[in-house]
Amino acid sequence: MQRKLKPLLTVVLLGLLTRLAVAQQGVAPPPVQPRPAPQPAPVAPPAAQPQPIAPPKAAPVVQPAPVAQPAPAANGVAATVNGQPIPEVAVQRALKAVPPAKHAEARPEIINFLIDNALLDQYVAAQGVNVDAPEVETRLGEMRKQLEKQKLDYQKVLADMMLTEQELRNHILAELRWEKFVNAQANEKVMRDTFDRAPEMFDGSLVRARHILLTPNLADAKAVEQSRQQLAAWKQQIEQSVAGGLAKLPATADNLAREKERMRLTDESFAAIAKEKSACPSSKQGGDVDWFPRAGAMVEPFAKAAFALKPFQMTDVVQTQFGLHLILVTDRKAGKAGVKFEEAKDEVKDVLAGRLRENICEQMRARAKIVR
Repeated sequence: MQRKLKPLLTVVLLGLLTRLAVAQQGVAPPPVQPRPAPQPAPVAPPAAQPQPIAPPKAAPVVQPAPVAQPAPAANGVAATVNGQPIPEVAVQRALKAVPPAKHAEARPEIINFLIDNALLDQYVAAQGVNVDAPEVETRLGEMRKQLEKQKLDYQKVLADMMLTEQELRNHILAELRWEKFVNAQANEKVMRDTFDRAPEMFDGSLVRARHILLTPNLADAKAVEQSRQQLAAWKQQIEQSVAGGLAKLPATADNLAREKERMRLTDESFAAIAKEKSACPSSKQGGDVDWFPRAGAMVEPFAKAAFALKPFQMTDVVQTQFGLHLILVTDRKAGKAGVKFEEAKDEVKDVLAGRLRENICEQMRARAKIVR
């Protein structure tokens, strides 16, 4: 399950610039804490057993090592969005912050992010949102001061990132245009209404869940319906498996014992199917996507469905832009009581900005001409 990326272009860019520059000076940058995946318990090695003497084996056939695919040329084009090119150098620039072993996995996500950025800027520009040149220069000056405070050479950082100052100005222009658009949409009334409707988004509440993901072509109604029926059948299979397990409990088992067994059976049955059938990388952990808040981590339909459940309840089939999901909530953590709107105002705006980005990109993708 992919988690959402925040649309703060300049912040992301500056973060990449800073992390690269600091790393090249031999100083460890502040770590980005990943969400830890559950690890299997270590298995003790078996005791040594005497081995029978085997006849000599034929020498193994040595297969040639696979030839690594060369990286695309930095002066190429990674994709076009309504005729607007996304240069390959932008992809390689982002990959600098990714371990080499993860490049193949990260590349499609980076390209998708850059495509969404292009769609977003095209949409906002079409709304007539204007940014004056002095505004761009002011933001650029702020960024230069931040680098100077960290004793980083501005020109060297740009060169290391294969970035011209004009390209940086273009990024800043897009960022400022987006900020103005969000500020116009997320006025005080809209923000307060958002907070009042779902305070759990802003009080630190967390949910932990597993999910099973199927990825049909979402433009193919027949394929989507087949996946929906398959997930519904697995849900029924899990419920039947749990019912069968509970039927084996002794008649003397009390309600607490039955509920504990129900939770255990539900978790095991769901994880087994997720491990075998889910299209998400989390399948290796039985579909576990770890803890996440109500907003800012998972796409809205997924988070909304998960937060509506109690532990060890399953959703009906949930559709997102990633595919179709069956979700099992496995735990919850209550947030801070009594959070006031004024305390959460900035976070409310971030949530609204994320929703705007998500909705605009979804609408734009449906009619955009995207060539990869």
